[in-house]
Amino acid sequence: MVKTFEVRTSKREEMVDITSQVAQVVGASGVKEGVCFIYVPHTTAGVFINEHADPSVALDIRDTLVRLVPRGEGYRHLEGNADAHIKATLVGASQVVFVDGGRLSLGTWQGIFFAEFDGPRRRKVIVKVTEG
Repeated sequence: MVKTFEVRTSKREEMVDITSQVAQVVGASGVKEGVCFIYVPHTTAGVFINEHADPSVALDIRDTLVRLVPRGEGYRHLEGNADAHIKATLVGASQVVFVDGGRLSLGTWQGIFFAEFDGPRRRKVIVKVTEG
């Protein structure tokens, strides 16, 4: 089963918790034991797994990436968003989570985050759930 959903961002750099949307796709798939693939088909956005019990963790990740890869630092890319491309490369475009008992096998504190680096925009997240 493959399902695409939309994430709307409201800031240039934003971390959006998409755990519940991905869990809904897994539940609707009917897969009890398998694998969930999460893919972001964009060059200036990504997806990561980290703590979602405390929202300040995602903010710290965002703020650290902003400091590590500042905007407008003499990059050659003419669109002015080279920093967003670099941040997306560091974060990555996909994640894999096992499905056990029809649910995502995330750790107690883990959540799945969409990482926006060139917003605000309307973005896609593609989720594929397979048995096995």
